[in-house]
Amino acid sequence: MKDMELGTVQAHFADIVWANEPIASGELVRICEKTLNWKKPTTYTVLRKLCEKGLLQNRGGVVTSLISREEFYSKKSERIVEESFAGSLPAFVASFISRKSLTAEEADEIRRMIDAFKKEG
Repeated sequence: MKDMELGTVQAHFADIVWANEPIASGELVRICEKTLNWKKPTTYTVLRKLCEKGLLQNRGGVVTSLISREEFYSKKSERIVEESFAGSLPAFVASFISRKSLTAEEADEIRRMIDAFKKEG
């Protein structure tokens, strides 16, 4: 994966594509005009940049993603854990929950997720 850091605008644009793909580039222009108040050249400029990054593709006027939303954010999370917490997931979780309390439901859901992954792995 090349430079996959996305600014707020690019992330919002990618979310529009992920939510609507495959999408005709003309329809994408209309959606961006309505939701982001963009002109056609702005949409095509951001689309071109995300194609250059390897996130999206525009073939025959149809825009699709090369990386799913889930895969993109999963890799981004892995990078954060690696770069900020020396690869330690427990250190990341400890840091996260030290500033935000978990509800009982959230704690139960996390336990279920951990148990499910332990059984699979």
